[in-house]
Amino acid sequence: MNFTQLALRVEGGLAHLTLTDPVRGNPFDGGFCAEISEAATVLSEDRSVRAILIDAEGPAFSYGGDIKTFVGDLDELPRNIKRWTTSLHSAVARLQRMDAPIVAAVHGLCAGGAAGFVAGADIVVTSREAKFVAAYAGIGFSCDAGSSIMFARRMGIARARRFLILNQTLTAEEALEIGLVDEVVSTDEVAGVANRIARELASGPTRAFGEIRRLLSSVEDQPLETQLELEAQALARSAATADAREGLLAFAQRRSANFTGN
Repeated sequence: MNFTQLALRVEGGLAHLTLTDPVRGNPFDGGFCAEISEAATVLSEDRSVRAILIDAEGPAFSYGGDIKTFVGDLDELPRNIKRWTTSLHSAVARLQRMDAPIVAAVHGLCAGGAAGFVAGADIVVTSREAKFVAAYAGIGFSCDAGSSIMFARRMGIARARRFLILNQTLTAEEALEIGLVDEVVSTDEVAGVANRIARELASGPTRAFGEIRRLLSSVEDQPLETQLELEAQALARSAATADAREGLLAFAQRRSANFTGN
């Protein structure tokens, strides 16, 4: 697929995924959903990818859904939403199941599905001027893009409910306080800080990162004994990796570990 609303490149284990439709506010429309689904498929099959950095061109990260597209054919909209979310949600699921951790660099406005998508990142770095807008209820919509899951995981169900139902707008500092983002920096520092974190993760123990990501995704819906067994199985798999052996030897030899992602 030739991407028009995204740019994807992989270098040195770091996949860089950029939203590239700033004139329209990087909308989550049918075209974007198809492209992000393809990008997630490509990334999930690339064993060289050890971390993913997501950012966006233009003054806003994304305005979320494309209202012009919505009102263009209101009668067909329910069916279109099912078509678009089939692609979008497959992308969300594939990215969440990968070993590679995700870093998001957010600036400007981040609304609706874009905010939910960003909330699924492992580390979110945002500018002080950024704003996170629930948006959905303001146009009579419920949420998609994994928003119900990701918001609840990051800020708790009660706070996520308030954010969505009251159609709130959060400043960067408010988002930091409730756990929606992880770091707030100046606008000119966002790209550098996010890139540094992503590159650090890309040189880490990728398989262990994947096990941790999947354990945290199951923690809220598994009984204690089941989750403990999942931890044991994941740790055993991690212990069998080359990176675990390297980490142990490096610690014993008092040197820095050289992880290869294997």
